[in-house]
Amino acid sequence: MNTIPPTRLLRPALGALLLAGAAATAFATPGAPVRTDKAEVSYRNPAAFTAMDRNFGERTDWLDELSRYVAKRAARTLPDGQRLLVTITDVQRAGMLEPWRRGAMSEVRIVRDSTPPRIDLTYQLVSQNGAVLKEGSRQLRDIDFLHRTGFHRGELLSHEKNLIDDWMRRDFGSLRR
Repeated sequence: MNTIPPTRLLRPALGALLLAGAAATAFATPGAPVRTDKAEVSYRNPAAFTAMDRNFGERTDWLDELSRYVAKRAARTLPDGQRLLVTITDVQRAGMLEPWRRGAMSEVRIVRDSTPPRIDLTYQLVSQNGAVLKEGSRQLRDIDFLHRTGFHRGELLSHEKNLIDDWMRRDFGSLRR
């Protein structure tokens, strides 16, 4: 009679358990800092963000998208030798989830005039030698967000990206390339 050793039976279960643990760890640390040669974007206590109205850690890929966008925008705006350090302290995404809707619609973000995007942040613009050239905090708002023509229409975080664009244009000038 050919028997399978018990340790061999446990391998698939152990592999699944480790995979589930890795996935849980990935969800437990949303909004990992993004570091490039022109920018460093981090978050202060993302679990407390206004946008984290429910199920923190389940659908937070938008935090990483926002970080990458800020870094990309800084790379296209800042001159060589400057670096932007941004700490995002709160985010309220445009629209809101309406859990009373049924089925798949309960996970759809409904955007109305009464639910504009908001981003609060602090920043430092530093030179190559580390000298602080400019610093401050900003509360990015756009109450007319649905009535403007946006460059990012149809993209994930289109309204939030427009807030970032406006801020970068006001504080650091237009795109270089």
